[in-house]
Amino acid sequence: MSSKSRVRKHNPPAMSPLLRALAYSRTAHEPVTAAMLLQCYAALDAFQHGHGSRDLHVMLSRHLLVSQELARLGLGEDVLADVQRGHAAMVQLDIREQRTGAWTLDENEYARLCTALAILDGQLSVASLSEIASAQARMIEGLMRSARTKAIAEAVL
Repeated sequence: MSSKSRVRKHNPPAMSPLLRALAYSRTAHEPVTAAMLLQCYAALDAFQHGHGSRDLHVMLSRHLLVSQELARLGLGEDVLADVQRGHAAMVQLDIREQRTGAWTLDENEYARLCTALAILDGQLSVASLSEIASAQARMIEGLMRSARTKAIAEAVL
């Protein structure tokens, strides 16, 4: 008979204890979410005063897509339409910039973006860093799928 133990060892968790502690720590959470919100509100202010840029547009649009993904993960499902209206305002801003060269928001777009950012603020205050990272990953996957679809459509034409 073998002297080896027949008891199976448990698989280690997918995250190390240190990473798990950081992902769910409020101490690590606040600087990350505060930085995200500061970037968003600074971009909104720049657009409101006609000082926007392509980089600010991309950053703010991506944060709104993360907000949509957080809503789909269960954090604000009831306000998903408001976040989508904020993202639609960003699309209109992009179209206007391509036509006129100006990065300016009208009052309605500004109001929709303020609402969307207030929702993002609420989502970030209750989401764990793990949920935020998951929403960011899903947002990137969606952008990659969209780029692939666009490339295929252009190749066919």
